[in-house]
Amino acid sequence: MTSTDTPVTATAEQQDAVQRRTLAVVMGSQVFSGAGLAAGATVGALLAADMLGTTTLSGLPTALFTAGSAAAALLVGRLSQRLGRRAGLAAGYATGALGGAGVVLAATLDNVLLLLASLLVYGAGTATNLQARYAGTDLAHPSRRGRAISSVLVATTIGAVAGPNLVGPAGTLAEHWGIPALAGLFALAAIAYAIAGTILFLLLRPDPLLFSRTALPPAATTAGTGRDRGRRFAGTVTAGTVTMVLTQLVMVAVMTMTPVHMRAHGHDLHATGLVIAVHIGAMYLPSPITGILVDRIGRIPVAVAAGITLLASGVVAATTPEDSVVLLTLALALLGLGWNLGLVAGTAMITDNAPNHTRAKTQGTIDVSVALAGAGGGLASGMVMAATSYATLSIVGGLLALAVIPFVAFGARRN
Repeated sequence: MTSTDTPVTATAEQQDAVQRRTLAVVMGSQVFSGAGLAAGATVGALLAADMLGTTTLSGLPTALFTAGSAAAALLVGRLSQRLGRRAGLAAGYATGALGGAGVVLAATLDNVLLLLASLLVYGAGTATNLQARYAGTDLAHPSRRGRAISSVLVATTIGAVAGPNLVGPAGTLAEHWGIPALAGLFALAAIAYAIAGTILFLLLRPDPLLFSRTALPPAATTAGTGRDRGRRFAGTVTAGTVTMVLTQLVMVAVMTMTPVHMRAHGHDLHATGLVIAVHIGAMYLPSPITGILVDRIGRIPVAVAAGITLLASGVVAATTPEDSVVLLTLALALLGLGWNLGLVAGTAMITDNAPNHTRAKTQGTIDVSVALAGAGGGLASGMVMAATSYATLSIVGGLLALAVIPFVAFGARRN
């Protein structure tokens, strides 16, 4: 069945069948795309520090690929709006794979300009990975949207956790091929993104967004009408956007500087890979529980919990002894969990109120803000750490995350 031969109005059984297939295909692609996320988080800052000869700008890679992610989020959203999720997501992953290959070439040639340009392109993979969560909500019932989002996110866990732990093997293999060890994980990312895009392009049929337009009755694809809907849209979308923006900014800033902090205090790549693997696992593995909480107790309480969890992460990171990998791992696990709570709650808030005919465009535009927040956090993190300390960066991030609370309270009042 394709978007052109779907019935005028689908039965509940047909909608459920397409939703199950959509989740299965998207989850399958996310297993591979998760591995693509690992390169930038684990070795991006280290590779830049080696090639630039300074740690002051070691946050630049994160800033670049998150800036690229911002542009890609807008383009993937608009392409999905016009041609469907299949076309938008497949194109995004193909672009991310190209960027990963460019980073490998830049490291091999020791070409800084090519590295910077490739990191921008590589960011498309990160944006697409996040945009994929929306594909799981196009046909989901409002009471199960949190769980649909979480299903997509948890599938990312396998690749995302395995990726950082492949730093050593990927580096060894890369050196065997005459490629710098730190570039090995980017080669893995390029392959992973290419596979993810291929799965979506071949198997995401019927397209869930196009199916929702042509086969579902209008009542199933709108969030209300008139002035009441406008108030809900403004309040909820503001709360959801701010929740995702702040949690992304804090998470990226602290995560980016953790490998640099660890290397400065004598920890090797294996220890760094372990800490980042636990962090990324905490970003995605709790998703099933988060989804249930979002659906049952509400979007706003979970968003508030995100801010509190990020503050706890900052306190633990700031007070951890420099030689304690265990406590640093705990801090990064809390950092990932806070991000997860904020992302699932924020996504559900936005999807609840985005009308079907502009849904993908709205979601893509909001993800631009999220990506730019990550870019700002990545760029500022190196400067803050160079001027102060990792502890200061962690505490400031935790305090900033608390700003989520007044914004979601405003959203609740508007509703």
